[in-house]
Amino acid sequence: MELKKRDNLLPYGKQWLDEADIEAVHQVLRGDFITQGPAIQAFEQKVAEYSGAKYGVAFCNGTAALHGACFAAQIGPRDEVITTPLTFLASSNCVLYQGGIPVFADILPDTYNIDPEQIKAKLTSSTKAVIPVDFSGQPVEIDRIMDIAKDHNLIVIQDAAHSLGAEYKGKKIGAWADMTMFSFHPVKHITTGEGGMIVTDSELFYKRLLQFRNHGMTRDPEEVRSNEGPWYYEMQTLGYNYRMTDIQAALGISQMDKLDKFVEKRRMLADLYEQKLSKIPGVILPHQHKDALSSWHLYVVRFTSEFGTLNRKEIFEALRAMNVGVNVHYIPVYLQPYYRELGYNKGICPNAEAYYENAITLPLFPGMEEEDVEYVVECIKKISLHARDEG
Repeated sequence: MELKKRDNLLPYGKQWLDEADIEAVHQVLRGDFITQGPAIQAFEQKVAEYSGAKYGVAFCNGTAALHGACFAAQIGPRDEVITTPLTFLASSNCVLYQGGIPVFADILPDTYNIDPEQIKAKLTSSTKAVIPVDFSGQPVEIDRIMDIAKDHNLIVIQDAAHSLGAEYKGKKIGAWADMTMFSFHPVKHITTGEGGMIVTDSELFYKRLLQFRNHGMTRDPEEVRSNEGPWYYEMQTLGYNYRMTDIQAALGISQMDKLDKFVEKRRMLADLYEQKLSKIPGVILPHQHKDALSSWHLYVVRFTSEFGTLNRKEIFEALRAMNVGVNVHYIPVYLQPYYRELGYNKGICPNAEAYYENAITLPLFPGMEEEDVEYVVECIKKISLHARDEG
């Protein structure tokens, strides 16, 4: 039977909002504070408690949060920070913002996460921090990375933009690293429209982050160097206006009430993909580390020659033509023109480059239904048959 094309695009990711979310925002809009009010701290506390950290500091987006973390870690000119090339640009750009030098360590060929042994290989006397990224929602081997950091007096900033709700060795992500960043972009596990947060157990980092997101300024009587009256404030460092609004925070508080349900649905959809895609030759499914419990931000597959004669671009275009909103995550960061101009060259992370050649991200978000997964799989089957016939 001929496969009927969908009438509308099935995106790779999408927010899930309900009436409770809308009402939460309305309550803030009807109240006294739409920014710099009590919803911010309530949201920070909710995320920190969920992830097992003492403190949370909300930012206007995840990139700003990473920038804040690099500031709190006192990354400066000529400081080297090791990270993965298989990530969004922000994971290394945040180092450049502080004048530091991103150093790219290759990925593991199975989980696609940064290889702890490659981190060791890239250590120098100038290394100050590590920014591991939980690619697709699967946590890195954070215990091994923390051990390396302890041995070499490094700060670990875990980029968990993909992994809110994930666990490693039974412990929530957010409770492992010196600082952990979560993103609340609409395609992530919960959304505040745009938004991000750093969670940490360090009071020192917490205070630095609070100042950094607010122009480097404080009104805290215990922090100011002099005090001329109740109005008094001091700018003590060069910060930015990276504040989140109460409107965003109210949405985030409401979304957090549904986080576990969202993650459960993502895991169910990933299991369904695995059951159905495992029967198609030439499709490499995501490998899961035995100690990691992914929260499945992305579902990435790769295609081998056994799939047929079509290359990745042709498979991608064929799926898009069937209204399957596939994507590619990611082009290795150092292959970008800006990074090439800084002196980074092709070939420094061969596993990441090999991954990029044949990877495609399939749709995965809580609002999907089983029939959506079945449609994606049937489209891949159809393309596979065509690719093998062409061969």
